[in-house]
Amino acid sequence: MGIELANALDETLTAPAQDAAFYRNLLDALADGVYFVDCERKITYWNRAAERIAGYARQGVIGRGCFEDVLVHSSAEGCQLCHVACPLSATLKDGTTQASDVFMKHKEGHRIPVSLRTSPIHGSAGEIAGAVAIFSDNSAKLDAIEKARVLEQLALLDPLTGVGNRRLIDIEIQRFQAAFVRDGDPFAILFLDMDRFKQINDRHGHGAGDAALRMAAKTIANSIRCFDFVGRWGGEEFIVLLANVNEAEAAAIAERCRALIESCRLDWGDRVIRTTASIGVGLSQAGDTAGAIIERADRKLYAAKGAGRNCVAGPQQSTRPVT
Repeated sequence: MGIELANALDETLTAPAQDAAFYRNLLDALADGVYFVDCERKITYWNRAAERIAGYARQGVIGRGCFEDVLVHSSAEGCQLCHVACPLSATLKDGTTQASDVFMKHKEGHRIPVSLRTSPIHGSAGEIAGAVAIFSDNSAKLDAIEKARVLEQLALLDPLTGVGNRRLIDIEIQRFQAAFVRDGDPFAILFLDMDRFKQINDRHGHGAGDAALRMAAKTIANSIRCFDFVGRWGGEEFIVLLANVNEAEAAAIAERCRALIESCRLDWGDRVIRTTASIGVGLSQAGDTAGAIIERADRKLYAAKGAGRNCVAGPQQSTRPVT
């Protein structure tokens, strides 16, 4: 049956030799794993690359069902596909070609990410006589994707707090501005500065200061909406971008950030560290540059500092510190 399927698979090739040995050698030269199954999903052919990728020798799988604890394909979520959504079963049922990224069981037990493609093989009368599966190891691809993700994080995230860095702030401001120009969606910038932060470092050490910054960053991130943005501007300063807000809404979110930061407490050895924040609010205006709106929010931040710290200064008002 394996020879018949091999000949059926390659009948369109115009090779000088037509014997089974030629086709076996041809398939063994491929870098991708190739195996054939009959209509009961019994493996009838297994090439050399399949041996290398899956770890099973040819004689150990021929005649066995691919579902019989051999390949046991599963989704990325861990759902086993053999009896639920097997690509080979779908191909054998309706003759369709299937393509998917799945995880294959290696002989040694671990899982291998593979790209799997299945196609029907037809008999002499045109009936479906079996199927061919071609698979390639996706480990290098997934590793490259993960490395790219890590490099992107290193390039765009602040390593101390995990929020966006200065570069990502610039990117996000440009994105918010583009939406403002294109669709008229207003946005606001909150310029936030931790009050008397130098005292934390001086009294408790820089480790405590770092922990306080992480605490503040996470609190801000949890205070804003999912479509807003927070980044670390530098030192103890943060920038928050609020999408599609008016003055009152921006001031309310800023006040929520301020109040939640004030309510935080950091247990540091036998001491408790508390901190507050001053926040300036700037609203987008027609013709704004990124620098202009940041400067507007920065001026309001200084107004909040001058009003006694631990307060919000918006375009029209300042909120006095909570005592």
